[in-house]
Amino acid sequence: MPLHSRLHARPVQLFLLAGLLGLLALSLWSPPFPRYQLLQHLPTVPAWIALLIAARRGTFANASFAALAALLALHIVGARWTYSFVPYDAWSRELLGWSPERHFGWTRNHYDRFVHLMFGLLGVAPLAALLECGGRFSRRAAALVACSIVLAASGLYEVFEWLLTIAVAPEQAETYNGQQGDAFDAQKDMALAAAGAALTTAVRVWAARSPARSTEESLS
Repeated sequence: MPLHSRLHARPVQLFLLAGLLGLLALSLWSPPFPRYQLLQHLPTVPAWIALLIAARRGTFANASFAALAALLALHIVGARWTYSFVPYDAWSRELLGWSPERHFGWTRNHYDRFVHLMFGLLGVAPLAALLECGGRFSRRAAALVACSIVLAASGLYEVFEWLLTIAVAPEQAETYNGQQGDAFDAQKDMALAAAGAALTTAVRVWAARSPARSTEESLS
């Protein structure tokens, strides 16, 4: 990334980091499930520090950084309600007068599924940008490799949840994993992440047919 792009990226990225800190502070105020907050936020602080380092080094363009910040924000919201109890249906009824659960006949909280989908949709572009940096990968190759990394990360996270189930009390494991009684929860989560990653990859591969576009434009 050119030096001038890095200099313009930093204020926006630092603003996003400050916003994430504010959201985290709000999420910790009078939590509905205080017993599980530490477990839920184990990845939050390391992820925020990693974003801070990336912002200081100018690693990502603003669009890619915003995608990563959005993923962390989604996690912070999910962690407050242990994912299984995020009151999105109540928010929708209050703001829009419409109930997704009633409309679609849902019998479980689907916030965790939404986050897995967004992980696939938003995770490919930042990784592809890193792979493209320095010309090590073509735009198409970078998109395909980034998609593979997202799929691998999704699978490894499900393995982590399985190991957690073995290591901690069953009640804690169920609360953290958010299975909500679904024996195929892991497979469905990975399928949604794969669908999101495949969609973003397809768009980037199609866009790569236009050689006039720069990497920075493709991230915007």
